[in-house]
Amino acid sequence: MVNQHMTQQAAEKAGFVAALDQSGGSTPKALKLYGITDEAWASDEEMFGLIHDMRARIVKSPAFTGDKVMGAILFELTMDGEIDGVPTATYLWEQRGVVPFLKVDTGLAPAANGVQLMNPMPELDTLLSRAVEKGIFGTKMRSVIHAANAEGIAANVAQQFEVGLQILSHGLVPIIEPEVNITIADKAEAEDLLLAEITKQLGTVPADKQVMLKLSLPEKANQYKTLVEHPRVMRVVALSGGYSREEANHRLCQNTGMIASFSRALTEGLSANQTDSDFDTQLADTIDSIFDASCAG
Repeated sequence: MVNQHMTQQAAEKAGFVAALDQSGGSTPKALKLYGITDEAWASDEEMFGLIHDMRARIVKSPAFTGDKVMGAILFELTMDGEIDGVPTATYLWEQRGVVPFLKVDTGLAPAANGVQLMNPMPELDTLLSRAVEKGIFGTKMRSVIHAANAEGIAANVAQQFEVGLQILSHGLVPIIEPEVNITIADKAEAEDLLLAEITKQLGTVPADKQVMLKLSLPEKANQYKTLVEHPRVMRVVALSGGYSREEANHRLCQNTGMIASFSRALTEGLSANQTDSDFDTQLADTIDSIFDASCAG
């Protein structure tokens, strides 16, 4: 059963969604940016312990509350972990007022037709059942678009919505993320194709349900305004996609109704070597800048 207080916050509250869901492939990179090199761990277990410590430090920082951080996306191991002896999702909602989401995809398939679909997820129903038990509100899953290829983009979006309906059947709200690679020459054309396919697939969502969308910051201002206003869409959030925080915030301000869901741009400037005071000050400044951009659109 979807928590109505969480639903109201996810749908209406000012703020942004913190992406704390780096998985195995991106964890070493995230730790390096945080000032921890790969000599610091001898096993995957130790590596994930270090990234959990980083995430816990962020979540416990004074500025990381529902006042400006509407929600947070967790990796499975983070969901299964604890902060100060409290399960992470429970801690986020009850101690920080932040809506918990779970990353559910298992990575990307090889590129074909200008896109990368999601890998198969045979264990998804089991994971979703565990997520419900742990107080998770919604999910997030990512696929990637590398070219304005109509066939590829149609397949990409169709897969996202097919899995999205499976997630909705568990009472969870899916964040559907067909990321457009920000480096491609035909990004604007890809975004036009993406808008058309998402609009089409929203027709498959039951009348009493809603999904969320996580989209690359577009080339044209308000490219996705019709999606922001669509009755089957609870919220449209933007990924930073490799843009610097300054550039991402600048682009976000040009898109009415879109809010941020940044990961690298959120942790930019944070370091394991900072004192708690310096860390908290840097994170507070970052949260303020992303919050302001999310509200300015």
